Amino acid sequence: MTHPPAPRALLASALSVTALLATAGCSVGDEPRPRWFSASPAVSASATAASPADEQPAGSGAALTEAQARAALVTETDLGEPWGPTRGARTWRDGLLKATTEKRDCQRLLDVLYTEEPFGAPKGPQATSALDDGDTDAQLRYRVAAHRPADVDRALGWMKSLPGRCGRFTAATTRGGIQNVEVHDLPLSAVGDARQALRVTLAGESEEGELTYLTMDLAAVRVGEEAITLTNGGLGEVYTEVTQQVAQLGAQRLAELTKRGRAEI
Repeated sequence: MTHPPAPRALLASALSVTALLATAGCSVGDEPRPRWFSASPAVSASATAASPADEQPAGSGAALTEAQARAALVTETDLGEPWGPTRGARTWRDGLLKATTEKRDCQRLLDVLYTEEPFGAPKGPQATSALDDGDTDAQLRYRVAAHRPADVDRALGWMKSLPGRCGRFTAATTRGGIQNVEVHDLPLSAVGDARQALRVTLAGESEEGELTYLTMDLAAVRVGEEAITLTNGGLGEVYTEVTQQVAQLGAQRLAELTKRGRAEI
């Protein structure tokens, strides 16, 4: 399938123009290349606004305040058209991701894809953005949250093992459909203190007997005492480069905010 050659602009004119990746050396398999975008680790002014109450450090001792967690989000301001605020959770989340399998680690993976919490409940400040791609109908959900580094690193190690443990398996949805699931490693740039990403595909049929093919990217990066969790999924085109570059942008932005400290927010 061919794709429009026109580039995707992923930067508002108010932000400095910094290309994160000039090439797509981290593509998975033979997936068609997406339209390109540039992004900047700069924090938008609108994202940093916060009330005095928000500026107080969390009692957990986490490195970031709630205001900083919000400032660290990747939003539609960064991605630009055709991305925009989400119109709500897609039906495939309940229809396909609510599924069961006999393999314990594979079941945990399905649960994580649905809950988007590979590290469990956050231990401190958190912030989330949810975006839709108006062209492909893909949905991207991005979270910054405080977690214990040891917990994050254990979860990242578990994620790294999944292509070997759950490379291929079947799962039954709550509506009785059977999904053939495949799990592959998805390379990320060397950002943050630790990182891991997966590409998961679920192929099966809908209740109406129509063939379905869901692609879900799951990426996670630890930056100090905070962790980034990113899912990018849909029944149409889901570009690995979007997942990879958003993870890179987010990690750079979070690292910069952490370096600045609480005083500037």
